[in-house]
Amino acid sequence: MDQPFTLVGTAHPKPERAEELRQLLLSFVEPTRQEPGCLEYHFHEDRDSPDVFVFYEAWRSEKDLDAHLALPHLRDFWERRMDYLERDLEIRYLTMLSPYEEHEEHEEYEGPRGA
Repeated sequence: MDQPFTLVGTAHPKPERAEELRQLLLSFVEPTRQEPGCLEYHFHEDRDSPDVFVFYEAWRSEKDLDAHLALPHLRDFWERRMDYLERDLEIRYLTMLSPYEEHEEHEEYEGPRGA
């Protein structure tokens, strides 16, 4: 498989819209994970600032990400995002340096080898 197309995004919601945005972004998780080309899609909240949201996405290709972003609910969110946000989304596109391996089951982590 080619190298995945990955990104990390950070959202700083308006305080009065934080819970609404949290629920909206959570509603995107499961449908997105079912999309063709989605390898990973995770939604987080910052431990120190619970109203700061971070998402991590890994896609088989940029074309798959583009197809995801073209879906009606995401186009609608993109057009209305500033209704929810104090400032625009911060998005970083990443180059994965470690090889991507798909795992059916995750084994329990036992620490670094030789430790």
